[in-house]
Amino acid sequence: MDMRRLVGRNVLRIRKSKEMTQEKLAETSGFSQQYISGLEKGQRNPTVVTIYELSVALDVDYLELLKPDAQTKRAKE
Repeated sequence: MDMRRLVGRNVLRIRKSKEMTQEKLAETSGFSQQYISGLEKGQRNPTVVTIYELSVALDVDYLELLKPDAQTKRAKE
């Protein structure tokens, strides 16, 4: 399992469910919009602190960013 892709997909899914733009998430989290974009594409390797700060900005438990999604579950089957 590629954790970079998993975290990126979860950030994207949660951000969209909250009708938040990358720019708004960047503003709220303190990360750049370019970083958020790269993260959502699975191109960034977020630290534990980054995951925590994003979870605070998204108003979710940090574990939500680490949970396997439907795509990951299908790949395991």
